[in-house]
Amino acid sequence: MDIKEILSKCDHTLLSQTATWDQIKAICDDGMNYATASVCIPASYVKQAKDYVGDKLAICTVIGFPNGYSTTAAKCFETADAVKNGADEIDMVINIGWLKDKRYDDLLNEIKAVKEACGGKLLKVIIETCLLTDEEKIKMCEIVSSSGAEYIKTSTGFSTAGATKEDVALFAAHVAPHLKIKAAGGIASIRDAEDFINLGASRLGTSRIVKIVKAAEQ
Repeated sequence: MDIKEILSKCDHTLLSQTATWDQIKAICDDGMNYATASVCIPASYVKQAKDYVGDKLAICTVIGFPNGYSTTAAKCFETADAVKNGADEIDMVINIGWLKDKRYDDLLNEIKAVKEACGGKLLKVIIETCLLTDEEKIKMCEIVSSSGAEYIKTSTGFSTAGATKEDVALFAAHVAPHLKIKAAGGIASIRDAEDFINLGASRLGTSRIVKIVKAAEQ
């Protein structure tokens, strides 16, 4: 697989609690230089980053991150604020406790509310697969497929594990045809990236692919 094709599917990510503007600026530079799908950054840097990159790069941020148990109103406020500040894409975390409690209507309504707050911007729904049973993952494929969101996403990268090939294959078997898949967390090599794409992922949440490509150029 062509490396440019892989890079075009990467959300080049920096979500560390200690991230500084110099570090955010550097991944924005990388995102522009290597034509990644977006950079995924903390909400507090969205306006500064959008002012810096203009229309040269999509800015993605995270909502209800990483635990997902904020109120729906808080998630909607975060989303609207991020969009106002220039975010092009929103990655939200579901309320995992609601899923465990089988509050399926509440989950669906929350995702729909956040999607409305996106104002037409792209929404990815993080379900944190490492904390779920296969039955729960399949149920979330159904819910997200009905929600209006564009993507279902495996992981925050802040829990007990990241994306697995088994989970991406399970998503591909159970999502509606219009729903896309994002694999995130633990994508450590070009081979990993190729495998996830071949299994059905349209986006990859990772910082390592750009680093690998840069190292190979030196």
